Amino acid sequence: MTPSRLTTGHIGLNVTDLERSLDFYSRVLGFEVMGQSREQGREYAFLGRDGTLLLTLWQQSVTGFRPDTAGLHHLSFQVDTVEEVRRAEAALLEAAVEFAHDGVVPHGEGAASGGIFFHDPDGVRLEIYAPSGAEGTKAPTAAPTCGFF
Repeated sequence: MTPSRLTTGHIGLNVTDLERSLDFYSRVLGFEVMGQSREQGREYAFLGRDGTLLLTLWQQSVTGFRPDTAGLHHLSFQVDTVEEVRRAEAALLEAAVEFAHDGVVPHGEGAASGGIFFHDPDGVRLEIYAPSGAEGTKAPTAAPTCGFF
């Protein structure tokens, strides 16, 4: 029997340097540290917002993200308004984060939803988007904007 309702609980990411990733996700993206371990060989952190666990970081990788292997494609965070996307973009620009596209772009030509696309310190592809507010902007590619970056 299949479950009646499924929602995403939290996402776990392997990282190469827990301290660097903690700095990025907490300082730059505003996540709160809800728990962590510094035990040698068992370093991890639980991150969330408003008491809800959203992301776990596990220091157990020796190489960064590789888009040519099976697994995570990208991690997307939804906010309520395109203004929030632009505020996040400003913070990310200040932190010299690498972006896939310039500015807020729609998910596809003519789409109302859109956001920003960038990489974390290990190269994991990330997105912050709003369900509307990108109307009238040009999509940078013919494929879905979150598809190939």
